[in-house]
Amino acid sequence: MSSNAPSSPAPKSGLPFALGAYSLWGVLPLYLVLLNAVNPFALVGWRTLWTIPVCAIAVAARGQIAEVKAALSNPRVFGVLVISSALISINWVVYIVAVQRGAFYAASLGYYINPLVNVLLGTIFLKERLSRLQWIAVGVAAIGVAILAFEAVDTLYISLTLALSFAAYGLLRKRVPVGSLPGLSIEVLVLAIPAVIAIALAPQASSGLNADFGLNALLFGAGLWTAIPLLLFATAARRMEYSTLGFVQFMAPTIVFILGLTVLGEPLDPVRLVCFLFIWAAIAIFCVDLLMRARARRRPAPIA
Repeated sequence: MSSNAPSSPAPKSGLPFALGAYSLWGVLPLYLVLLNAVNPFALVGWRTLWTIPVCAIAVAARGQIAEVKAALSNPRVFGVLVISSALISINWVVYIVAVQRGAFYAASLGYYINPLVNVLLGTIFLKERLSRLQWIAVGVAAIGVAILAFEAVDTLYISLTLALSFAAYGLLRKRVPVGSLPGLSIEVLVLAIPAVIAIALAPQASSGLNADFGLNALLFGAGLWTAIPLLLFATAARRMEYSTLGFVQFMAPTIVFILGLTVLGEPLDPVRLVCFLFIWAAIAIFCVDLLMRARARRRPAPIA
């Protein structure tokens, strides 16, 4: 017998948004190399300043002005966002330094390690328990990092700083009750004065202050490239299971690795290759654990 009751609309997929976010993050080095003439601190300054109007327009369009005001009026929330703004600025500076040095593998490695650091921080600060496979993944990754520490310490600080700063940033943002866009808007407002100071203190030739139209357009585009992937990611995170998003997040460092190997021409020495092999093995174990957990959640409960 047919029913005249209206069917509920199918849930919207977040996968296209996740693919868009991680694709933009993955090809970001191709954009940043066009700005190699700009001092890294000044570049982060311009990136911050041009993100402010982008966020302001997005906040107004999404009707989230009240959320921004509420967060600004809450001393605890605002204090956490001040700390998170410092962490994300460190992450941005180190990433740009890596690109300007041509250390694309170090940047890629940092974001491969990041989810494993997230797991450790969750254990320490959120009292989450690691499964046996997660402990094995962390141990295998630690071996890879140790190999790099003994043989390629000149770029290890890039990988570890990127992984630790972004993991700490994510932990703070997970614990503070504010949305992704309102939080980012407040963070860039907090960084506005330091951004102006960074631009002013940079050598005049590399500060971007006397840039031509083309360079100014690229600097403005850096603000767009900061805000748009975060908005796409926030949408994806609301519509996707965390385990699925966990698989997709390895897309960005993989793109960076491939670009470093092909388009950007960074040589891959044996030590770094061995390190990556250990990290990829750890990621494979980590993904197997994610898949097993997802299947366990979907398995129907036994009938009593």
